[in-house]
Amino acid sequence: MLDLDQAIRERRSTRMFLSRPVPRELIDEALALAQHAPSNSNTQPWHLVFASAARRDRLTAALLHAARSAAPDIPTLPKEFQHYRRELGAQVYGAMGIPITDTAGHAAAVLRNWEFFKAPMAGIVCMHHDLGLIDAVGVGMFLQTLLLALTERGIGSCVEVSVTGYPEIIRTQLSIPADYLILCGLAVGYPDPEFPANRLEIAREQAKDHVVFLDL
Repeated sequence: MLDLDQAIRERRSTRMFLSRPVPRELIDEALALAQHAPSNSNTQPWHLVFASAARRDRLTAALLHAARSAAPDIPTLPKEFQHYRRELGAQVYGAMGIPITDTAGHAAAVLRNWEFFKAPMAGIVCMHHDLGLIDAVGVGMFLQTLLLALTERGIGSCVEVSVTGYPEIIRTQLSIPADYLILCGLAVGYPDPEFPANRLEIAREQAKDHVVFLDL
């Protein structure tokens, strides 16, 4: 087991997984810890649906078919934040040996998003549509706690926005009711140690760039 500081530092987005299944008891342990996350009025607003084996395969096949036919409906980042995505993309695809000029290689790598990077477990994080922004904060705290608990157990993960671009496919394949908002996808499994992008350490800005202390 890792201590908390180490788990925080070692958690990273896994972009290729081994086919080795994750023992259900480890997932249950991580979920039980994540249930201790704080939330507005203890509403515990998170709703998580996991698919594995045949159900996961049907989901990824449907998403891949859609992704090859039409672009996902994903909100674009505001202009002042777009450089973060460009910089991250350059690091990730660069680690995979895909230059910016390799459009075919880039397109093939992008499609792996809808395969959940071949993770043995594909998850969808939801929240009831009547809840608000403060409740989404609660879902985020649950999700971060879950990611750290998984990391502590040697299990990789990747939070995914791209898969939410086809919400009706997800609802149909996973029987998610219409009164739940689909917030993000979650790939879970053991990281492939040979995949270069899994070894990336993405730099973070300093806390002082995001935090203000007012003493007077």
